[in-house]
Amino acid sequence: MTVSAPAPDLDDMRAIIAQHTHLEGPLLPILHAFQDVFGHVPESATPLIAEALNISRAELHGVISFYHDFRENPAGRHVLKICRAEACQAVGGDALADATLRKLGIDWHGTTANGAVTVEPVYCLGLCACGPAAMMDDKVIGRVDGAKLDQLLAEVGA
Repeated sequence: MTVSAPAPDLDDMRAIIAQHTHLEGPLLPILHAFQDVFGHVPESATPLIAEALNISRAELHGVISFYHDFRENPAGRHVLKICRAEACQAVGGDALADATLRKLGIDWHGTTANGAVTVEPVYCLGLCACGPAAMMDDKVIGRVDGAKLDQLLAEVGA
């Protein structure tokens, strides 16, 4: 599911770009600003950014897709990131992730039908000794099992 949001206004998007074009290497600050304001980098912003920075849309897409914290669609009210790195996989991270996605009825980067949670993979949260690890919004959690994850999901209304 993709959470719908009002279409960004062209003047607002042009203003965001103009606030950053004086910077050296303005692309990442512009993308962060879009992410902060809209919760994602709207597709309609792509031609504006590419034209302002004199780069191709392909180059811009490459940057947006390289940094997985940039989204092309709005996320749910909460973002759950489940660690997919080897240390977490070794202690049940794959099974935990599969069970969570199946329970929520979504795939990676999907959002629950009520818009409560978006689930994303992450490749190391720095809790390798306490895996499987997850992060709900900005809170990192170690030794996550099915019961703990169920509790977290219930707390955020998933």
